[in-house]
Amino acid sequence: MKNRRRIALVHDWLTGMRGGEKVLEVLCGLFPEADVFTLVHLPGKVSPAIESHRIFTSPLQKVPHIEAYYRHLLPLMPWAINQFDYSSYDLLISSSHCVAKAARPADGARHVCYCHTPMRYIWDQYDAYFAPGRASLPVRWVMSALRTPLQRWDVATVPRVHEFIANSENVRTRIRRLYHRESSVIYPPVNVDYYSQGARSRQPDPDPFYLIVSALAPYKRVDMAIEAFQRMKKRLIVIGEGQESRALMEAAGPYVEFRGWLSDAELRSHYLRCQALLFPGEEDFGIVPLEAMAAGCPVLAYRKGGALETIAENQTGLFFDDQSVESIVEAVQRFEKMSFDPVAISSHAARFGRQCCQAAFRSYFLEYASEMS
Repeated sequence: MKNRRRIALVHDWLTGMRGGEKVLEVLCGLFPEADVFTLVHLPGKVSPAIESHRIFTSPLQKVPHIEAYYRHLLPLMPWAINQFDYSSYDLLISSSHCVAKAARPADGARHVCYCHTPMRYIWDQYDAYFAPGRASLPVRWVMSALRTPLQRWDVATVPRVHEFIANSENVRTRIRRLYHRESSVIYPPVNVDYYSQGARSRQPDPDPFYLIVSALAPYKRVDMAIEAFQRMKKRLIVIGEGQESRALMEAAGPYVEFRGWLSDAELRSHYLRCQALLFPGEEDFGIVPLEAMAAGCPVLAYRKGGALETIAENQTGLFFDDQSVESIVEAVQRFEKMSFDPVAISSHAARFGRQCCQAAFRSYFLEYASEMS
């Protein structure tokens, strides 16, 4: 026991259970004695599997009402992530879509970064967050001034990482382009066993509806889907919350219903009863489409990003080529003339199951996992 290596898991923030947190949950299971470091932790917002670990937070945790506007403190995050002391840890595993990858390991220690994406706010998705109409004028001014310094800092911290793991081939390409580093690919965990229950008897609701399950963030393009369904006068249910919740609710008309975040059981029920899942944004990978497909639900997705690695066109769903209202309308019209086999869709999703992710991580960290188990 004296020679047991100490392991730190570093995650950007713990404010809800989305895709990144599901990856962290697998790592917590693999390393049950690891400590967790994060900028901000809202107790009760992540799973017991994560909260059973000792969690250290940054000085940002002490900011009053931090839960309401932590995302607005992006300019302070590079400073905050540098406030942690990792000197007693032999292995850092960062789970990063923002600044966690900048964790600085001690001399002789190893740092492996599971990269969900290079920081999208300053790279590929900058306009989705800060273009006119997306952010206020003062915010646009600030980010215009800070974007280049943040990009320089992001690239300058790449040498702190010894090895990268990408969450998809899509992100692997992005890491190569922006960081000039190679990476392995381990797909995130999808609880296909849970969501596949009922797929064989899947029966769309008598009152037909389409479904979106998403954090309500600008790059998700939920606004575009809402406009399309208002135009078609078709029912759309939106499950999720986020910084755009109020604006989207104000823009929505009588054909769109907002349900907030729901339990896993309620979510599965919606997957089993909807006509199809809408996936209008460009995602790094995209766990939600695979949850839906596990339930036998077809997916209508934008033809870009991680969706290209998970959706089999004309078998498990359809693609639309443009992020536009017209393109979504055309895809829905095309979809309604086709039929899909729920069992075949569910079978396709099985190869992305949680067990596959667990096995891949265990194999990658074999030396450390054997010592911790």
